[in-house]
Amino acid sequence: MAWLSIQNLESFYHRIQVIHGVQIEVERSDFVSVIGSNGAGKTTLLRTISRLVQGRGKILLEDEDLLNMGPRQVILKGVIHCPEGRLLFPRMTVKQNLLMGAFLRQNKEEIKSDLERVFSYLPILEKRQRQLAGTLSGGEQQMLAIGRSIMGAPKLLTLDEPSFGLAPLVISSIFHVLHSLNQHGVTLILVEQNARLALEHSRFTFVLEEGHLIKQGLSKELLGDQSIRAAYLGMA
Repeated sequence: MAWLSIQNLESFYHRIQVIHGVQIEVERSDFVSVIGSNGAGKTTLLRTISRLVQGRGKILLEDEDLLNMGPRQVILKGVIHCPEGRLLFPRMTVKQNLLMGAFLRQNKEEIKSDLERVFSYLPILEKRQRQLAGTLSGGEQQMLAIGRSIMGAPKLLTLDEPSFGLAPLVISSIFHVLHSLNQHGVTLILVEQNARLALEHSRFTFVLEEGHLIKQGLSKELLGDQSIRAAYLGMA
């Protein structure tokens, strides 16, 4: 069995079913992406893994079912969610926002070490650490959201639209950090509306449509798939 095994997953918003029988397997230290049109269920999938949305079926992480846990327990298992829209604390400083990512951790030395690691990945945050988060640029806020996620000591990091609305140079910096995390053993699940970006950076991709898994495969192969190119890359 894979390190993360999602089996027959059904997810609901107020009794309205959004995810229909999805089956996904992810190996440890892998980098996978989930693409699909608006309303395909991509965000719902990540929110179900993080236990923010009701679900049925199984989400087995190292043979433990996340569906039997609450959000706090899931975080303690090393499942960290970097949400769409960043959801920072705008009236708190950059450093305070980063430390909020470690609010369930106890080892102060490890927290200090990870804070230094975040600053090494994203040096702009060290320069801005006393600045209020709400005064940062959009790119800096996204970097802060990712930095806060790193402070949670993720084993599995799920990211929802990290490139949305950002300049190409900022996107390049963010994906450089993601690849560094992945090379150090963090498993990544990336949801991206920018399908080309997702396919170019991930190893394996799952395609959702209307809550159903309709296709999956190696990202480099899906880049050449005519149906994918027509539906998501704007190429006939």
